[in-house]
This record gives sequence, C-alpha cells and structure tokens, in this order.
Amino acid sequence: MGRIAVVGAGMAAMAVAARLATGGHEVVVHERAETYGGAVGRYTRDGFAFDTGPGLLVLPAVYRDLFVKTGREPLEECVGLAQVDPAGRHLFADGTGVSLPNASRSGVIGALDAAFGPGGGERWSDVLVRAREVWEGVRRPLLEEPAGDPGPLARDPYPGRRRGLRRRPPYLAEVAADELGGDPRAAALLEWYALAYGLDPRTAPAAAAVLPYLEQSFGLWYVRGGMRALADALHARCRARKVEFRFGSEVAGVEVRGGEVQGLRFTDGSTAAADVVAASVPLPYLPQETLPAATGDPLTGARDEPGRCTVHVALRGSRPAGTAHRTVVHAADRGAALDWVFGRGRAEVPAADALTVGVLRPDDPAGRPDDGHEAVTVTATVPRHATAGARHGAGRDWSADRFADAFAERMLQVAERAVPGLRERELWREVRTPLDVERETGAAGGSVPVPSLPGAGGALLRPPNRTALKGLYFLGGWAHPGGGLPHAGMSAAIVADLVAGGPGGSR
Repeated sequence: MGRIAVVGAGMAAMAVAARLATGGHEVVVHERAETYGGAVGRYTRDGFAFDTGPGLLVLPAVYRDLFVKTGREPLEECVGLAQVDPAGRHLFADGTGVSLPNASRSGVIGALDAAFGPGGGERWSDVLVRAREVWEGVRRPLLEEPAGDPGPLARDPYPGRRRGLRRRPPYLAEVAADELGGDPRAAALLEWYALAYGLDPRTAPAAAAVLPYLEQSFGLWYVRGGMRALADALHARCRARKVEFRFGSEVAGVEVRGGEVQGLRFTDGSTAAADVVAASVPLPYLPQETLPAATGDPLTGARDEPGRCTVHVALRGSRPAGTAHRTVVHAADRGAALDWVFGRGRAEVPAADALTVGVLRPDDPAGRPDDGHEAVTVTATVPRHATAGARHGAGRDWSADRFADAFAERMLQVAERAVPGLRERELWREVRTPLDVERETGAAGGSVPVPSLPGAGGALLRPPNRTALKGLYFLGGWAHPGGGLPHAGMSAAIVADLVAGGPGGSR
C-alpha cells in the first residue's frame, strides 16, 4: 500500500482518489479552496440554485465505469440521470428555429430537413458519418490510453471531400462551408460545437466534427439537482473509500530527491511525505522543472484558451410547458463573433448580432423556490481574463470598470430571443466572468481547457500523464486527454492504472 497525495479536489482528482483508494492505497487530497468539485460548483440564493460549471453531461458511461469500479452502488443509485429531449433548440438570425432530438439520427435528419429544406438533414448526417470514422480511429489512443507518440495524432483523420489541389486537411469552418450545401444556418450549427468547447472553427481541425457526433450518438444528460449532485456523489464515494480531504491546503511544490517524488511542500512551509503525487491543478502551480514536454505553452499546456461568461438570472413566473432545456441563439455575423472571442482589440462590448449565447432552462424543482419562479443560466464563450503571462496580448481585462455588467446586459438582450420578456421577469442576476473563475479555481485567466483533438499538427494534444519524475503524474483538463467532464474521468482511469503498474486506462 502506497501513500498517495492528490493535488486539487476537482472531478478528475476525486475520480483518481476513489480509484486508488479502492486499490488499497492511502490517499490524501489537498485542495487550496474550501470545498471540492473544482469548476463543478453551485450558486444558491433566495431559493434559486444554479450550476456554475457545465450544465449537461456527455458520455455518462465514463462515470458509470468509475462508480462500478469503486463501490457497490452504481451511478444511477447515487444520482438521478435524465436524458434531455430535445437535446437542444437552435435559433438563427433569419428567424429559423430547429429542435434536435436527443440521440436520434433519423430524428435529427427529419428536423433539419424541415428547418433547412430537403437534403439539409442528409448533408448533416454525412458529416457525422465521417466524424464517426474519426471517433473509431482515434478513440483509444486519444482518450483511453496514455499519451504515446504524438505523430499519428498530429494528422487530421477526417475523411472529408477534397477539392482541387488542397494540400492540407480542411478546417472545421471549411467543412461547414463545403459539405453542408452552402447553408449559413447549417454552417453556424456545426461551427457552434467548436465554439462551445472554446475552439475557433476557422482554425480547428475538421476532426472537431467528432464533438457533435458524440452528443448526437451517445445522448445528452442532465443530473437531477444540478451537476453539483455528481460532484457530491463522487465526494461521498471518496469518503466511503476512506480518502482524506484537506481543504485550505495550498501546494507550493513537489519534494524531489534522486529523481523521485518524496512528497509535497505547502505555502505555509509545511511538508507531507508521499510515494506518489497525482496533480490535477493547472500546471503552473508546480515547479517548471517537473513539467513534461508539451505542445503549446510548456507551462500550462494551454494556448490562451478562452473562458466563459455566465449570467444566472432569477425570474418571476413559471417555466412554460415544453420549453427546451438548452437553446442556442446564433450570431447573425459569425465572423465578427469569432473575431471578438479569438482576435484582438476587444475593448468594446460586441454588438448583439456578433454574439452567440446558450440558454439553459432546466425543469428541476431543486433549482427554484417554487413553480411560480424559474432559474435561467445564460452563457457565452469569451476571451480569457488578461494576465501578465498571456501571450500576444491575448484576453481582455474583465476587471475594467462596468465592462462585465455591460457585457452581461448584452448577453441577456440576445437571450431574450429564447426567453421572451426575460428582463421584465428578472428579479436579480449574478454575473460570473473568467476573472471570477480564476479566483475560485486557480485556472490561469479563467480559461476553460479544451478537449484533446487529432490534427492541427498536434497543437490540441495535452502533456502526457506520466512525467520524467518517478511518482509524479498529471491529470485533469490541462493534461492528457484534455478538458471536459468525460475527459476528467478518462484521465483518472489512465493515471490510476499507471500507478497500479498497468499500461494505463480503464480495464
């Protein structure tokens, strides 16, 4: 039995702690904040409750596997899971609206044919068929196994149509333009999946088409009581496996002797011995000499990835029957919208036609004081908070006077297309910017890590989980296989198996 120190108490950290403790190890989790869950938080006020992180779950099989491997009670006995149907409603600038059924290929084809005209659904389906080839080809090396030779994954495996003498694989935006019949609504739909994950579709590899494929093939799920209930269940599983949590325990570095991990040192000057350190915090919190080689920024494995601005709105009046759980309001000027997020010169609040927002309206009594009120969350992908370490002027200053309030007002203006009369119904709002995320989670600039993807010359791959130091492992969004709730669980499975002497991965 070994002494294992886990740095951070987010979802990946708790997942690896539960797996390792089940294997008989002595596991202590060190978290700088005063609670667990990382980005999977909950904001409550006046009987309203809102998820502060992801509001929906893709690939719940990852957490089913985790709960099966760490205890007797399966996931569904610990949390209430429900498929959302429709998976989402999309509103476009020309007034078109379309609701996409959850995990139904034929249903999606029919819905898009009705909204975009005959052939619209089949063209969309053809793109996802090609995305399935990507998934089947890269699933194991990209997500379920330790990072290996990055060479094969540096090439984009998307089998798209080739035109003329193109010498490079297409970007996702080119797939949207070339393979969806020239319909700007269909293009906006495909591009949105990249934008929602913090990727610029104009530079994201065509393999990013795997993102809508995963959602539409495996379904989209809501955790009753909010996504925080999943973090609560995982924390309870850790406690049942005798994992010790030490909150307010801020790590200053790793103790190393003879090329091997000896333990941790903390900002208060104390130390703790450990045979293994599994770190899920953003990598800058560890000494540079301990970091593995990585594409992108060697300190963080990040490439100035954007963050999220979230507005939680408490509304008077009940949620209308038949309301979609998630609605996306697409920008009329997609180019300007992407320029504002990924370009420079972001001093001004973008115009309403240059902003895409997501609107979450869960039908969950746990989120409202009574049926005469409604809790709504509006989100947008935005530039990260500008920090001294941001390269090339990336990001913007979210602490600038009244900018966050003005941007939130613009978000709600756009969201009223999905929630008519939203601002007349408003009781109060809570605005959370990338600066708030940075303060609460320690993520530099409040960036949200994107998932690993093949292609782009390997630029979207993450640092490996195993490091050059014996006993030091990385996991979570800033390490292989990247950001997202499923990826957190996958990275934990890889690291737990590596620590146990296996090849890595869930077996």
